[in-house]
Amino acid sequence: MKKALALALSAALSVSLLAGCSSGEPTVSPSGSQTGGDSGSGEKVQLTFMTNVVGEKASALESAIKDFEAETGYTVEFSAPGSSYEELMKTKMSSNELPDVFTTHGWSVARYSEYLMPVNDMPFASRISDQIKSVITNSEGQMFVLPVDMEIAGIIYNVDVLDSCNIDPDSLKTWDDFAAACATIKAAGISPMHIGGKDTWTIGQFFDWVAPSFYVTDENNSKAEELKSGTFDSAVWTEIAQMMSDWTVAGYFNPDVLTADYNSDMEALATGTTAFCFYGPSSMVDAYGINADANLGMMPIPSNSPDDDPTLIAGEDIAVGVWKDTAYPEAAQELLEYLARPEVCAKIAEAAGNAAGLNDVTVELGDIGVYLEKYKDVKTFPYFDREYLPSGLWDVMCSTGAEILAQTSGAVENAGKIMEQSFNDKYAG
Repeated sequence: MKKALALALSAALSVSLLAGCSSGEPTVSPSGSQTGGDSGSGEKVQLTFMTNVVGEKASALESAIKDFEAETGYTVEFSAPGSSYEELMKTKMSSNELPDVFTTHGWSVARYSEYLMPVNDMPFASRISDQIKSVITNSEGQMFVLPVDMEIAGIIYNVDVLDSCNIDPDSLKTWDDFAAACATIKAAGISPMHIGGKDTWTIGQFFDWVAPSFYVTDENNSKAEELKSGTFDSAVWTEIAQMMSDWTVAGYFNPDVLTADYNSDMEALATGTTAFCFYGPSSMVDAYGINADANLGMMPIPSNSPDDDPTLIAGEDIAVGVWKDTAYPEAAQELLEYLARPEVCAKIAEAAGNAAGLNDVTVELGDIGVYLEKYKDVKTFPYFDREYLPSGLWDVMCSTGAEILAQTSGAVENAGKIMEQSFNDKYAG
């Protein structure tokens, strides 16, 4: 099954690349208008497209865009700058010179909505899945992106490791259950969890996965409204920091947690030298790329209270919007509609290892699809930092987490204080 998934991803990209070499004759667009490389006034259409995604995702996007160029005669300058994307976009926002089309990396509402055209009236809008619709909709009901795919994420794990330790992942309802499982795995000589802290975002990922269960998922003790109104409870964050510290002391993280990187995470997961990683299905694709025979699974994220239930995270992955001031609005919208075609959307979502963000698109995901189907009724929550924290707190999560993993004196108490101060500063700003 895993080999089939890996081969399918490769074949999908190859077919799309070949299609990109087809003729660029004028055609009729889905809206019924003829396209042929100009804007209708004789001016040649030249769009810019920038994305934060890299690797197979970027390749799939670029391939689809080449096909779009061949079909329409338009020119699309494609750019995937990787880790510098966010800083580049901040610079472009400050000068109000954004790409014609770009991906929003989880921030279509909170950060980019004022720069984007609403998509509610576009044909694909009625096809957007309810699982992602609430995440990409603002308080006025407006949506600003095409969600090509959607990340429904839990904790991914090596099935063989858990089986060898007689651990049923569905029995891990709370963090106490999870910690007990980690103790069993460690006693078997295997690193329970792997974090590639050299890539500091992997540390922030841990907090994004854990924090909702402390702050928002328990309806009887939710602090969601407090967070959104500008109040941050540092005592709760200190609890999370203490849990990370306790697990560090217990040896539940890989010993090289601050020098290993994300690729090391995938290597460990794929080869069975760790049990758990705090990533979504797209990381399973990366792990299968290392070992196509890896036996991997995904489970919901445990709760902090026995009175609460495990949950999943729902978020944007490849979400594409149109700059409201683009010189070529019709052509840019044509590109969105092209990416929304079922066969195009499916190829990109498959490369990402995620379900499509559109209801009528079927994605062949192999074992990944089995877990998405299994947990389709589990309650989902947005990424914590995107929904409940002011922009700019991500780096604070990463840096304070690194201090905890390094067992720096006072790191646990400082994490709560620094997060609260940064939250207040960013919220006021």
